[in-house]
Amino acid sequence: MELKKVLIANRGEIAVRVARACREMGLATVAVFSDCDRTGLHVRYADEAYGIGSSPPRDSYLRIDRMLDVARRSGADAVHPGYGFLAENEAFATAVHDAGLTFIGPTPGAIATMGSKTAAREAALRAGVAVVPGSEHPLEADAPAGEIGRRAAAIGYPLLVKAVAGGGGKGMRLVTTPADLEGAVRAARSEALTAFGDDAVYFERRLDRPRHVEVQLLGDEHGHVLPFVERECSIQRRHQKVVEETPSLAVSPALRRAMTDAAARVARAVGYTSAGTVEFLLDGDGRFYFLEMNTRLQVEHPVTEMVTAVDLVHWQIRIARGERLDLDPERVLTPLGHAVECRIYAEDPDNNFLPSPGRIAQLRVPSGPGIRDDSAAAAGLDVPVFYDPMISKLVAWAEDRPRVLARMRRALGEYVVTGIRTTIPFFTWLFEQEAFLDGRLHTASLDEILAARNGRPFIDVSPEDEEVAVLAAALELSRGPSAGWPDTRPPCDGGPRRWRERARAEALR
Repeated sequence: MELKKVLIANRGEIAVRVARACREMGLATVAVFSDCDRTGLHVRYADEAYGIGSSPPRDSYLRIDRMLDVARRSGADAVHPGYGFLAENEAFATAVHDAGLTFIGPTPGAIATMGSKTAAREAALRAGVAVVPGSEHPLEADAPAGEIGRRAAAIGYPLLVKAVAGGGGKGMRLVTTPADLEGAVRAARSEALTAFGDDAVYFERRLDRPRHVEVQLLGDEHGHVLPFVERECSIQRRHQKVVEETPSLAVSPALRRAMTDAAARVARAVGYTSAGTVEFLLDGDGRFYFLEMNTRLQVEHPVTEMVTAVDLVHWQIRIARGERLDLDPERVLTPLGHAVECRIYAEDPDNNFLPSPGRIAQLRVPSGPGIRDDSAAAAGLDVPVFYDPMISKLVAWAEDRPRVLARMRRALGEYVVTGIRTTIPFFTWLFEQEAFLDGRLHTASLDEILAARNGRPFIDVSPEDEEVAVLAAALELSRGPSAGWPDTRPPCDGGPRRWRERARAEALR
């Protein structure tokens, strides 16, 4: 099947990432933008761009009708959903197919099955893969308190109340005692309804200090499913991943074979095509349990690309064109070195990681051997209040874990963003912590490391210093590149501290 023009139904760094892949493959690209994204980097990067509404997602990036209208007006013959927004929306995939367009992703049926946590668990069991002990079916909306308590007791405490249609930690509550159960169910239902339009929840046993390990895979339209080397995703905050790496220190070659084989069986059970990820919880005894499947490209896909030299977005497009997977299975199961990713957020780590939207005054992006920065940020652009505050994914590669962590520390030292708060100081601190460096990780590791910090500030610069730095950045922008485009000069030698010294001297001159 020939494709010529791709509508990218998303924004930000993933829209830029997809557009770059399309350009490399000779495909024209169509961007969409909300009112606050009108000058966004993804808009500038595409061949064409169309407005789709006001800034709130419900009025723009979640509007299926407006996405299809843009596809019709632009003459696009394919749609790439990226991740988030409509990426795992069965109705969107169906509408794209019904409009005679190619959906660069899995089938609507696979999205529907794996998008339901309970249906996904049933699919895993049919494939002979163990699941985390929990409910077989969603909790009825009118279930009496006594029935809710009996079901919870059968699973055992501590347990998690989880949204059936959930993801990203939304619609999830930890329950440690029966007294907290009713309130947790009520809160999880309310949050799930707001986030997903579905208040169905179920119970799942909380394992003791498990690792979160996932398997990237590709499936083609000819029945081939190819699993990749695993990713370690145990460093999480509020059930959201913040650091990912590959390979996992806890996975032996034999365990890798078992986990990747299980992931492939789950994918085959639902006739999966395109890129997807099967997520597992791994206990201290080496037993792993199916957790869920994400029917889209993952935020952390770059670390897999770095250790396998496979472009996953290229393959999404090639699979959508009907091509056969011809990658060597052994090659993608054998990591070439080690890679790690930090999700850089516009958040204030010294204020409980609250979002820090606003205008980026100055941006200096790290570079050098083994460094990749996937981003749509630029000096002069705003980080809007309406969307996820992630501004970049900083990725490092090296021959082994000690070297890649050293490389990441160097890159974090070169990364400078002014005008907003970011999580760069947090990562700079985290990559010095022995509990992280030794690799003995689990899903509560970060909570424990943060608790031991006892509230000490991450940012070692005074408000006066920051004000001076922002002023210096403004002065530099006034005689540097045009507003809105990133300064491509290398960072100042010596990292942020040396940069602040130069900024102060410049501003006070």
